[in-house]
Amino acid sequence: MDFKVLAVGDVVGEPGLARIERSLRYLKRKTGADFLVVNGENASGVGLTPDQAERILDAGADVITLGNHSFNRREICAYLDDCPQILRPANYAPQMPGRGYGVFDSKIGPVAVVDLIGRCGMDFGPDNPFLMIDKILDKCDAKIVLVEIHAEATSEKLAMGHMLDGRVAAVWGTHTHVPTADAQVLPKGTGYVTDLGMTGPKNSILGVRPQQSIQKFRGDLTSRYQWADGPTKLEAVLFTIDSATGRCRSAERVDIHDEDTPRR
Repeated sequence: MDFKVLAVGDVVGEPGLARIERSLRYLKRKTGADFLVVNGENASGVGLTPDQAERILDAGADVITLGNHSFNRREICAYLDDCPQILRPANYAPQMPGRGYGVFDSKIGPVAVVDLIGRCGMDFGPDNPFLMIDKILDKCDAKIVLVEIHAEATSEKLAMGHMLDGRVAAVWGTHTHVPTADAQVLPKGTGYVTDLGMTGPKNSILGVRPQQSIQKFRGDLTSRYQWADGPTKLEAVLFTIDSATGRCRSAERVDIHDEDTPRR
């Protein structure tokens, strides 16, 4: 039996939240996805609030992943301890709120999701994600394991994918908000893509009004970032996994780049 996993790129601001609410269930029906993972760490710009998390879950997500903005909105901290469907990177310090991986029920049985954060080019020093995933896999007996690595460097994401090839069902990258064209099945059967992309304003720079980002790079005085106006997009990858073996059969982009999709 095939088991289809839909992984959705970083939700950015109110436009991204509205796009998720409008399109996620439609995309689930269209693709036949059985399990949905959505990165929500930019839902408020830099962070996620409990209300925003509930909007994403109500829209159909089974799991929400976070990244370097996990704790920017401090009101999420207690919620992370109470809601097992939200994951922050597992290689953060153990005293941080929340959990870095979880095992979830599905139509084929337990499915494990692991959230990791990279270290190359990031502004802090979490534990080594390559050593952390080994520790997690040693104690995880779910046949289907899905891994997200929230990282800046494409080389770090690729290295994680190849290290886990044949050991997990799928590995995908987030954080850069730019979709990559390398959705594939690695030689030993692990689905992989370097970056899912983002969900939010289409005509933007990472979700922000282009002129504001240009001003920053020019060295001009800038104002607080604002979401770009206009059409939105949802970028995602669908992984089709053989539930008997835990190996990926295919990885394909299923992006939505228009405003004409049906509502929920």
